[in-house]
Amino acid sequence: MSTRTMTVAAFAATLLLTSCSTVLADSEDAPESPETAPAQTASEDLTEESTNAPDATDSAPGEPIAELTIVSGGDVLLHPSIYESARVAGDEFDFTYQYEHIKHWIDGADLALCSLEVPIAPEGTAYSGYPMFGAPADLVPSLKEVGWDGCNTATNHTMDRGFDGIVRTNTVFEQNGMGFHGGARTEAESEQAQFYDLDVEGRTVTVAHISATTLTNGIPIRAEQPWSWFVIGELGPYETSDVIDMAASAREQGADLVVVSMHWGTEYVSEPIEEQVTIAQELADSGQVDLIYGNHSHVPEPVVELDGGPRGEGMWVAWSMGNLISGQTIANHGYRVTTGYLGTATVEVPAEGPATVTALDWTAVTQDAPGGNRLYVLNEVMANPLAGLTLGATELQARADVTYPVMEASDRPERTAPPVRQVESVTPRR
Repeated sequence: MSTRTMTVAAFAATLLLTSCSTVLADSEDAPESPETAPAQTASEDLTEESTNAPDATDSAPGEPIAELTIVSGGDVLLHPSIYESARVAGDEFDFTYQYEHIKHWIDGADLALCSLEVPIAPEGTAYSGYPMFGAPADLVPSLKEVGWDGCNTATNHTMDRGFDGIVRTNTVFEQNGMGFHGGARTEAESEQAQFYDLDVEGRTVTVAHISATTLTNGIPIRAEQPWSWFVIGELGPYETSDVIDMAASAREQGADLVVVSMHWGTEYVSEPIEEQVTIAQELADSGQVDLIYGNHSHVPEPVVELDGGPRGEGMWVAWSMGNLISGQTIANHGYRVTTGYLGTATVEVPAEGPATVTALDWTAVTQDAPGGNRLYVLNEVMANPLAGLTLGATELQARADVTYPVMEASDRPERTAPPVRQVESVTPRR
């Protein structure tokens, strides 16, 4: 574990110096001045994570038999420019090309959890973008093909297409054998975390995934199905304590690890606001949550380790992983919305006893819009530009200039070695 930890008190000092205005909807029209952060390229003085697991037969109960990885990423935000570029013919879409240059990071992970910010459009309805999104169902099998095992779906856009959108979204995930959490079709479904069973070295490691949001874009909670949208805080029917209760219940049902995806904070702000810090510390203090993946800001925010966590060993937080892919433009929002990061958690697994998240690393990812809406690992293409890459050295440097200075506040350096899959199988279940 990192020797550095972050506390609420430490963040409070920072927050006194920062004034953040909360924006609850995706702002598409407000131009933003170009960032003036000093030029910086990806650091070459970085550590690689070990991917060699010891032989389980030679390990004592408390010694590690495997070192697994969990990967998540920034928001998948399907503006029309994203789904139209993936249209194959008629009403058929293939999004896999957008991920081909980061696929080795996704399918190399032992568990990969995407952040789907938008619902799937109900059958027979038109696809749509901002402000009320509705994505093609073909997105889900494409996400599975590139390596995602499931997605969090509790965001400020969950209810953009009403309750029918939640039903359609969950059904399509289910039909494709993927996990999901955040919106619910039934009250019983809303009471359960999503479980993933990872088989490795003769042991099954069970990960529970929970997804919640503090934001609703002004859409009211449905009186008929208040449980259909996992909204916590002032705008929703739930509280942080409900996340903790669900995490505790998941552990009682056999979860070795609990991962929480939080949609929170303020758009276009590069550090957490008080709301994020408060919720995260409450989850850390509960001892029920191992890891938080945050999103919503559309720009990267750092990775830190908080005091608390299971067994008092600390809890890792990605405050916000920014955008993974979106139709947001440089003209309106600057280069920051073209970069996000993949958060790679390292999990130490003993032959017996609790698995432990020992680190959370970040790896910057950028999108080549305007272009083909392809995604690239930023440090990889800065070092070795790929054939067909539409981004020149100046464009790549501009992305680095607004990403690396922000991420310097993280408790870990950038990870440059992609994960190497250790598990034999991953089975989503409820």
